[in-house]
Amino acid sequence: MSKRVAIIASNGGIFDAYKVFNIATAAAATDMEVAVFFTFEGLNLIHKEANKELPLPAGKEHIAEGFKNANVPPISELANMAQEMGVKFIACQMTMDVMGLTKESFVDGIEVGGAVTFLEYAKDADITLTF
Repeated sequence: MSKRVAIIASNGGIFDAYKVFNIATAAAATDMEVAVFFTFEGLNLIHKEANKELPLPAGKEHIAEGFKNANVPPISELANMAQEMGVKFIACQMTMDVMGLTKESFVDGIEVGGAVTFLEYAKDADITLTF
């Protein structure tokens, strides 16, 4: 049985996105089973429009040029890569309801579920992380 990684993405900035997708893809590349639960601002990471304009922290705008110079892929591409590697995306139903969002607002291939859905996955996790 492979190791299981459970990640909660609750923040929606670009640094958060790179952390989530870097860890998720690294774990998947080493044959770990990975699920990410996107809640509150973390939903921006998989939102079809918002993930193209994730904010940088104030005073860190110069880092955008660093990402470009280092050929770091955009978040939308990393999200797609993660899914192609088998990373499961779970969007928080309660947060979607509160924010008036539908499944169609997000990248294809997500699962919509609540905390219980994620906890069912996470109860057997070897590694749990929150960003």
